[in-house]
Amino acid sequence: MHGFLVIDKPLGLSSHAVVSRLRKLLQQRRIGHTGTLDPMATGVLPVAVGEATRVIPFLNEKLKTYQATIALGSATDTQDAEGDVIFQGPLDGVNDASVLSAIDALTGPQEQLPPMYSAIKKNGVPLYKLARKGQEVERKKRNITVYDWRVAEISSRQVVGTIDCSRGTYVRTLAHDLGQLLGCGAHLTALRRLRSGPFDIGQAMTLEAVATCLEQQHPLPALSMLQVVEGRGSLELEKGAVTRLLDGVPPAASQVIGVLPESGDEVSLVYQGCLVGLAVYAPERTNEKRGDFELQRVFNQVRELL
Repeated sequence: MHGFLVIDKPLGLSSHAVVSRLRKLLQQRRIGHTGTLDPMATGVLPVAVGEATRVIPFLNEKLKTYQATIALGSATDTQDAEGDVIFQGPLDGVNDASVLSAIDALTGPQEQLPPMYSAIKKNGVPLYKLARKGQEVERKKRNITVYDWRVAEISSRQVVGTIDCSRGTYVRTLAHDLGQLLGCGAHLTALRRLRSGPFDIGQAMTLEAVATCLEQQHPLPALSMLQVVEGRGSLELEKGAVTRLLDGVPPAASQVIGVLPESGDEVSLVYQGCLVGLAVYAPERTNEKRGDFELQRVFNQVRELL
């Protein structure tokens, strides 16, 4: 199998644990995931199987969507419900208007300081390992964007909403920052990812559903490698060009069926609906005299069609 499964990650399991279970279920070692979710988070976890693992660096997962539940009145050292309370503040002045104003201030382009309890590394050591030792080190702020923050519920104790944000955004840090703006403290109590780039919760299946499909010998609803590579034009290759491409020879423009793109455009090279390679159309390149494309990645799954 070569493709992507969208797993609805359950509460309490790490992303690595999900991959381990799938390796056993599918009896396949070559499996990897994108966009790590904390154990307390659920929802969309894209998992690449087989050659699809080589597509991961080319995925466009810049846009993420989360459903978040934020508790008001206390902040924790991990910025979520798994940490120890380090601050408690009054809720007297917190109301719908103040919450919406604070959320508005946290919407748009901004710099975000990553939490100490994160997988970001400092001198090769994950920050969370340093945090567990009581150490706090200097971190660089990241440029992120919160595109939209839609509020579904505001009560005296919590805020529930859906957040569209850029890749690299820590939602629990948004919760923490919300508490700071309100002066009462806040932390994340539940997080569910609804979208990660081309992967949507509507495509997701549980680990139990995967096991059932395999037991009943039903095909898994995997997304093909071609389906998930967004923002590229697709070019159909002649059979002869495919054979040469598998030997590392870029195709010539004359071996492409259809309309050629503009010079410099990224494209998917396809044969009979199968992704053969990823490339940049570069007819004027001088460093390689063969073909008219700069190859980014070539995939072997097409051999089954030749």
